[in-house]
Amino acid sequence: MVRFAAQKRARRANDIRHRINAGRVAVRAQISFFKNHFGQLSSDWKADASRVTFADFAISERVLVALREDFPKDQFCSEEAGPKDDCFALTSEFAWVIDPVDGTNNYALGFPCCTIALALLMDGKPIYGFIYDFSTDSLIEGGGRFGVEIDQRKVDLSAPMDACEQALIGLHFPMDREVSFRLAPLFCKYRVRALGSISLTLALVATGYLYGAIDTKGKLWDIAAAVPLLEGAGMDIKYLTGSPFPVEEFAVDGPAIPLVCGAAAFCQEVGKLLASEA
Repeated sequence: MVRFAAQKRARRANDIRHRINAGRVAVRAQISFFKNHFGQLSSDWKADASRVTFADFAISERVLVALREDFPKDQFCSEEAGPKDDCFALTSEFAWVIDPVDGTNNYALGFPCCTIALALLMDGKPIYGFIYDFSTDSLIEGGGRFGVEIDQRKVDLSAPMDACEQALIGLHFPMDREVSFRLAPLFCKYRVRALGSISLTLALVATGYLYGAIDTKGKLWDIAAAVPLLEGAGMDIKYLTGSPFPVEEFAVDGPAIPLVCGAAAFCQEVGKLLASEA
């Protein structure tokens, strides 16, 4: 029995390693296309008032075709899923979640805060994430057991994060009026950045650029690749309406997943503000 368990762990570790390598190759293969079409494409608006371009569909299809070829038993979830794939149960051991262009509004307008975000899930939980940051032309990747890397170089996160007056925090707008009133004290204390890309904002928390971040509108594909990065960096993550993991069902029209992440002190501070009387 012990030997069987050890063999199973070894098999899983090998399966994960192969998928990490394949995910990295799949994302890197789309960087040239991403760059070539930056700020050059016409766009449409979806029913939820978010922008979409040809690049969203093309990158999604290219990445998922590459991964399906290597891992036909895995399941694949995309923000740009077609009608046949917009809602289904996650039953496979491994699944992938992609946001082919996070920050599409920025991408279409020629503002460089945008990403390709790809997450690997095991048993419904994100264990590894890739976020290509166009603004720095770098690939951020990692997971809870792997740490965080930028272009395959380990990020040193040994220095403690202090809530000094120079500390930066990330937010995503528009924001509910009531929530913004409760969070108003933060706006007088920290230097606030609103980048227009949820995955990039969370990745910058994981890499130590931001002291913390708050998001109330993100969907599964917005956060799935960043969650493993945050875990790999040892950051706190607080889901404001309960954890969505393990994911049991993927739905394009699924609910938002509001969260706060970053240094433990920051998450506690935000928690107190949101719990306070208006």
